[in-house]
Amino acid sequence: MTAVATASWPQHDQIEDRDQSLDHFICKDGEVFAGTHLIIDLWGAKGLDCLERMEAAMRACVDECNATLLHIHLHHFTPNGGISGVAVLAESHISVHTWPEKDYAAFDVFMCGDSNPHRAVEILGRYFHPSRSEVLEERRGKIR
Repeated sequence: MTAVATASWPQHDQIEDRDQSLDHFICKDGEVFAGTHLIIDLWGAKGLDCLERMEAAMRACVDECNATLLHIHLHHFTPNGGISGVAVLAESHISVHTWPEKDYAAFDVFMCGDSNPHRAVEILGRYFHPSRSEVLEERRGKIR
């Protein structure tokens, strides 16, 4: 068995002294964390088999969330037309997998720094018109 070294994060009272080592960490509501990860499920959604719409939606999310796009890769499955893909961001990523035959899409939106991943929920609603949305939020990399 190989031993895995783990780094310990600085305590909250050490953060001001080590600000540079916490590139893009967020301080909010008394917590310090790496980023916000939203798990977004869209039910009763439309247009989930259209690559052009998916790319436009992801680009709109990037812009509206104040993120930096590095690359988008989308794959179109046949015969059902489902799409899997990712928008790689300087601030992390937006990923998607769709089941158009079930009118269902699963999105992950994970962002750090000054970006606002919550704006993606509204954008995705505008592009795919779900009858129901479910959003779970997790603050990743909590120091405190």
